[in-house]
Amino acid sequence: MKLLSKKAMCNSHGQDSSYFLGWEEYEKNPYDEIRNPKGIIQMGLAENQLSFDLLESWLTQNPDAAAFKRNGDSIFRELALFQDYHGLPAFKDALVQFMSEIRGNKVSFDSNKLVLTAGATSANETLIFCLADPGDAFLLPTPYYPGFDRDLKWRTGAEIVPIQCTSSNGFRITESALEEAYKEAERRNLRVKGVLVTNPSNPLGTTLTKKELQLLLTFVSTKQIHLISDEIYSGTVFNSPKFVSVMEVLIENNYMYTEVWDRVHIVYSLSKDLGLPGFRVGAIYSNDDMVVSAATKMSSFGLISSQTQYLLSALLSDKKFTKNYVSENQKRLKKRHEMLVRGLKQIGIRCLESNAGLFCWVDMRHLLSSNTFDGEMELWKKIVYEVGLNISPGSSCHCTEPGWFRACFANMSEDTLNIAIQRLKAFVDSRDNKDDIQNQQHSNKKKSFSKWVFRLSFNERQRER
Repeated sequence: MKLLSKKAMCNSHGQDSSYFLGWEEYEKNPYDEIRNPKGIIQMGLAENQLSFDLLESWLTQNPDAAAFKRNGDSIFRELALFQDYHGLPAFKDALVQFMSEIRGNKVSFDSNKLVLTAGATSANETLIFCLADPGDAFLLPTPYYPGFDRDLKWRTGAEIVPIQCTSSNGFRITESALEEAYKEAERRNLRVKGVLVTNPSNPLGTTLTKKELQLLLTFVSTKQIHLISDEIYSGTVFNSPKFVSVMEVLIENNYMYTEVWDRVHIVYSLSKDLGLPGFRVGAIYSNDDMVVSAATKMSSFGLISSQTQYLLSALLSDKKFTKNYVSENQKRLKKRHEMLVRGLKQIGIRCLESNAGLFCWVDMRHLLSSNTFDGEMELWKKIVYEVGLNISPGSSCHCTEPGWFRACFANMSEDTLNIAIQRLKAFVDSRDNKDDIQNQQHSNKKKSFSKWVFRLSFNERQRER
């Protein structure tokens, strides 16, 4: 027997989910316009590549920041030696101002309540470590980001109990769904420590309404539990209604002087809004001093490099640039979103109406061979292997209804997205043609049978005469 830990040998990471398996198939045969035009197109990656030119233009115009210089003098040594896990004050100040800007400056943030982490993955896990013990549970509305099974559970030992949302109301959170999830946790003898929501939602691409946020705050207040609002897509809202942060609703409803104020925590990242997942920039914002203190200590296991902090503090401090970037990026996301929705509609596939994010929640229930998750997996495999598109099946997002898929649109060129739509059209057309042939054959058989019955009946009547 190998001398490994239970953690190393367990299979609770979630890597065998169809969400990750689709990535593996893509990596074996990635699409390339020139080198591999028949390869798999990656539509399972929520990555924003639409505004790189704006970032690259800023870097060209601000060479000192990228060269780690201040007023023309190199500060490389200073940055290379800096290792305070509290982070560079200039970067934290710039980041909280950027967070406020995205929220229309309706709320402000205190940099002393901000904890820097190596991406939102680290931020969410760190918060779970701060708020829960192994065996405690968090309630998450479905469908939810497949990576949460890894981020929230794998190392912390916490559990996830789904809040079952359905297409009947656009997958909105309801009071009855919250209460049923809480009761389910109790039936499983799990102590509920909080609710975690993504706003805007991944995979739905929708923003939470004020009514939903007020419902959530009332619920966590009544149950005396925490609320984590993962707001990493807050800058990607490209249609009305506008984004509303839980912090805005907290203030509007006068929660500042209640216990709830300390039990609401925000997760943020620059991976989606700025398209910088490789920079590993995440953050936790909390009004609870003990959470901030503990999370800051834990952040030493996953720091953001001081070089990254210096570069981004310069970029985010350029208010003219950030204002233009956020506005232009949202316009580009809206255009690309419309392109995918329109293209799918033309081939008889509709999407959930959405206003944010880097993806669409696509309804392919009518293409299922059976209204089951086996039918969904059968369709998903055909789309991956025959059509050559990696999209994420709804079952990987814990959706309760077979036939929904998440399709990303911001990690590729317009030409590549057009090819993806054309491939899907050819697939749907081939299915329709096959159905037409089968229906025609069935019709011909019915006609032949009817003629045979008629002849038999006629002959019988002739014999009776």
